[in-house]
Amino acid sequence: MFKLYNTFGKKYEIFKPVNPALVSVFTCGPSVYQRPHIGNMRTFLFEDTLVRYLAYLGYNVKRGMNLTDVEDKAVKEAERERLSLKKLTDRNIKQFISEMKLIKVKVPDLLPRASDHVGQAVRIIRDLLDRGMAYWHQGNVYFDPLKFKGFGKLFGLDMSRWPKYKKRFHKDTYPGIQWNLGDFILWHGYREGDKVYWETEIGRGRPSWNIQDPSMIVDYFGEPLSIYCGGIDNLYRHHDYTLAILESIRPFPMARYWLHGHHLLVKGQKMSKSKGNIVYVDTLLAQGYSIEEIRFLLTYGHYRSQMNFSNEGMNEASGLLREFKGYVGALKKRAGRAAPIQGKEAATVKKTFARNMDNDLDVKGAFDGIVLIISDIKIDELSSAEAAGIVKVLREIDTVLKVIF
Repeated sequence: MFKLYNTFGKKYEIFKPVNPALVSVFTCGPSVYQRPHIGNMRTFLFEDTLVRYLAYLGYNVKRGMNLTDVEDKAVKEAERERLSLKKLTDRNIKQFISEMKLIKVKVPDLLPRASDHVGQAVRIIRDLLDRGMAYWHQGNVYFDPLKFKGFGKLFGLDMSRWPKYKKRFHKDTYPGIQWNLGDFILWHGYREGDKVYWETEIGRGRPSWNIQDPSMIVDYFGEPLSIYCGGIDNLYRHHDYTLAILESIRPFPMARYWLHGHHLLVKGQKMSKSKGNIVYVDTLLAQGYSIEEIRFLLTYGHYRSQMNFSNEGMNEASGLLREFKGYVGALKKRAGRAAPIQGKEAATVKKTFARNMDNDLDVKGAFDGIVLIISDIKIDELSSAEAAGIVKVLREIDTVLKVIF
């Protein structure tokens, strides 16, 4: 049985989709004020592995991923580069989709942009205002978490720490892993000189970051999501906000399962421009690594474990994959054009893969287990049909891993 670690409740649970006929998955996409680095790609690859494994299990999946093209950082970066917001984000979205395809990430069925859902964001804000969950202050709209019963339930926030006085946070995002204990912004009201704004039913302005996911989910998913994914950063000041907004206006839970991927560090530090330690996919390609080797490195460590990138680790992962491909090459040669039969080795490979992947997407356990089996096989003693059977199973497995063939 496929088990996932559900952040909501902090426990392993057997996967039971909301709608078995169509599994709905929504994942936090990139903030497209800049191009994604391999730390961002690690999160998108874990989500890709999840979607591919669901398909491997026979599920039909509908996946959405938001593109955050309206936020404080994007507005600031557009001004710095002397570009319109649209030109900046169009450029970065194009590059992001190109790099997703390059690294064999299946492009989501839905890639909505925040800028295309401003009208829905306004309708949600009006609804929240009518319900008394939100209020105006100095031209902005804020959400009052104390009006939402159970606020912070995803993270497990200690609400006894909540301030006794009114406190408001007006930025889209704040640095660091910490909580902003107070009211969060939903709508940035127009200020003299603003270059990015919309004329709407509630006046000039732009939606905040935290209202954007709800505006897209409402448009495309009319029932609870089976799975909602994102990076561990989003457990602070984002996913509980999104949940509170959606569950304030809809009579059902936002999602059944919540999955969060951990950080990829470089020499123990988070990647950032200020530290000068950002690594991109094309950085590694220029160093001679293949797409499969890069993808393998970024998916080999468990998605819920922090990972530290280093040149030594990259070389080790590359060598491990190349060695395994050598075994696969020998199997393909032995198989020739024979019709495949599933012998005991092929069956064992398939069971080993499923047993580990069913354990909260343990890619490392699955890969290491397969390597152990394949390396112990006396390939010359296999019939061509048996070898072809193993190759067939490995091809099926590689629809998930995308690193072998």
